[in-house]
Amino acid sequence: MAYVVLKRGRDGRARARHPWVYAGEIDTVAGDPAPGDVVDVVDHRKRFLGRGFINPVSSITVRILTWVEEEVDEPFFYRKLTAARNYRRAVGAEAPCYRVVFSDGDMLSSLIVDRYEDVCVVQTLALGMDARKTMIASVLRDILGVTRLYERNDSRARELEGLPQSAGFLGGEFPTEFWAQENGLSFWVDVAKGQKTGLFLDQRENHKAVAPWCDGARVLDAFCYTGGFAIHAAAFGAREVVALDSSAAALQTARLNAEKNGFGERMSLIEGNAFDLLRGFEAQGERFDLVVVDPPAFAPGKHAVGAAYRGYKEVNLRAMKILAPGGVLVTCSCSYHMRPEMFTAMLADAAADAGREARLVELRSQARDHPVLLGVEETHYLKCAILRVV
Repeated sequence: MAYVVLKRGRDGRARARHPWVYAGEIDTVAGDPAPGDVVDVVDHRKRFLGRGFINPVSSITVRILTWVEEEVDEPFFYRKLTAARNYRRAVGAEAPCYRVVFSDGDMLSSLIVDRYEDVCVVQTLALGMDARKTMIASVLRDILGVTRLYERNDSRARELEGLPQSAGFLGGEFPTEFWAQENGLSFWVDVAKGQKTGLFLDQRENHKAVAPWCDGARVLDAFCYTGGFAIHAAAFGAREVVALDSSAAALQTARLNAEKNGFGERMSLIEGNAFDLLRGFEAQGERFDLVVVDPPAFAPGKHAVGAAYRGYKEVNLRAMKILAPGGVLVTCSCSYHMRPEMFTAMLADAAADAGREARLVELRSQARDHPVLLGVEETHYLKCAILRVV
């Protein structure tokens, strides 16, 4: 088998079982492997470290899949995908809609599989995994008993691998828009065009966590998308829910979701820039008992952390200013580069500038079907803070 030799002193990450091998860590490549082939990773003394897919085009040149000398073939994927399914059963995360495979969190780097009841959405975001997507789809059909699979490889991440963006059916065609259940509520899902693969499945448990703060409350959901937090707040007894988003299409689906679940009369939808709308609420003297802030990633890379910090601080400061005394702020960041300690420091800065005292009730993360692999910080990306503001 072809193998990759790491530079002397550059094997620390691999020894710590981080699955990414960067081009700068590699000394030589022996055996002339083709892009997407399986290769061994060895240290400068040729001692085995791991085995994975190689792609010379990518700065992540090797993605390690196993730390033992075993075949990376169909039986291998059968074992790994079965283990991923069994983990979710063990932690009670096997819901009607959930993430079946979370890339490096399941030691299947660059593979994402989301399940929406009887539909699976597959993403193969790196070359080695993409070359095996037909086989992976076959294994998923066998393990999960699903027959409807859709490929969502329209992510820009594929460009870093030298791969084109693509989307379509992995097998027979079926309707790509349908109703699906989350926490007993109905949501309209578009697996072909929706953000991510249709719903923000990583927030499923955080949606439930707002329950203690909703009964009889006036709620504001900023950056609401299709109403994940807003619909749950209404279900948990909110007397009024105001949902904001800049996307008219997202708000149209949020309205559909509200009406489907019987909350249409208690929910109002506003299209516009959340920063501007929050400032407008403050100027008008509006007050809310619960405010949810769940913006898109402000820090797509390390270079953007400074600007992201300022953006998060501004939106959270504005949210705190429109909270009633004793109100609750549920605020999120899906930017990996905004680490948890930086996120909480930002919230402390925002509270100080808002002239409010904020108690951290809980600092949450992504749902358990998005497992965090110790030693791989990149698998821990979502922060969800619940604050009591006085």
